[in-house]
Amino acid sequence: MRVALVHDWLVTNRGGERVLDALCELFPAADVFTLLHRPGSVSPRIEARRITTSFLQRVPGIHDRYRHFLPLFPAAAASLDVSGYELVVSSSHCVAKGVRVPKGAVHVSYVHSPMRYMWDLFDDYFGPGRASLPVRLAARAVRPALQAWDVRTSQPVDHLVANSAHIAGKIQRVWGRDAVVVPPPVQLERFTSLPLTGGGQGGYFLWLGAFAPYKRLDVALEAFAQLGVPLWVVGGGQDAARLTSGSLPSHIRFLGAVPDAELPALYRNARALVFTAEEDFGITPLEAQACGRPVIAFARGGVLETVTERTGLLFPEQTAASLAEAVRAFPSWEQGFRPEHARAQALRFSRSRFLDAFAREVEAACSRRGRPSPFPGAEPRGRARAV
Repeated sequence: MRVALVHDWLVTNRGGERVLDALCELFPAADVFTLLHRPGSVSPRIEARRITTSFLQRVPGIHDRYRHFLPLFPAAAASLDVSGYELVVSSSHCVAKGVRVPKGAVHVSYVHSPMRYMWDLFDDYFGPGRASLPVRLAARAVRPALQAWDVRTSQPVDHLVANSAHIAGKIQRVWGRDAVVVPPPVQLERFTSLPLTGGGQGGYFLWLGAFAPYKRLDVALEAFAQLGVPLWVVGGGQDAARLTSGSLPSHIRFLGAVPDAELPALYRNARALVFTAEEDFGITPLEAQACGRPVIAFARGGVLETVTERTGLLFPEQTAASLAEAVRAFPSWEQGFRPEHARAQALRFSRSRFLDAFAREVEAACSRRGRPSPFPGAEPRGRARAV
């Protein structure tokens, strides 16, 4: 069976790209299709594939300005030629699931989110203070058409798989369709190799992620500026200039982009990870828990499925005041925390479990269409282990 893997874009190596890397392991002969690709930006497993891009790849400077071309994304996705493929697996948080699949092919879409920019997170990206007036006006003008396209292109997909119950609920509300939940793969091995004892010795709280509007780093900066408690910030991105331009106290440190090899120690030495986003799923809370460290998180989104009352402290409102209250309550809560509980929670979301569960969903979708299994004669990697 010829398999095509379709991903929105390949310009950074974040959670979505880690899912694609796992899909490349599950389908070792599959080709990759994407709107645009910055060579060297993703894992060697993905880079080794035959990667086909859309017409957007030819736009000068596109890798740094691709968000400005959002109205063209549906046309770019539709232009990807996957004719001749019998199975199409899309990894989509924007437009990948809108690829035109040939007649008779099976389309399974792993959905990180419906087009988040155009639905419930619209104001996070295009609200006052988030974008210039011309960009806000343009976004509002194209929003109805992009929402209609997002709904329409969800209907032909044979099988929808959501990364969390939170996203499955959004799919039902926005697209009117049901989705099976398969949590994404989390690469836990490099974190679980650390000892559980002696964690938190750095005395700082840690915020880690992309400086994207919906991540709400601004909430953490405001809260910790008031608290006078050390906060170390790891990451960068589109909001970097706005978030780092003001005067911040010396106990808030920006570390920039930290090499992957240094992340386990940063997690382990932190008192807790601070998680301010309403995330589709959220991988960093699981990485922190794998290191035996707790999480202080906004009580919305996928974090409700990955952090328990024994492994983290949730705050109810996405505001600096609500977060500050949780940080003040943390020393008392911390007395009952057990690192082994955090690690056990993280291990429920291993890569092998993802491979097994997603392979079963693909086989089920093929069976319903009367097509043979894409894994003939042998168990695909990961499927021999129980979920």
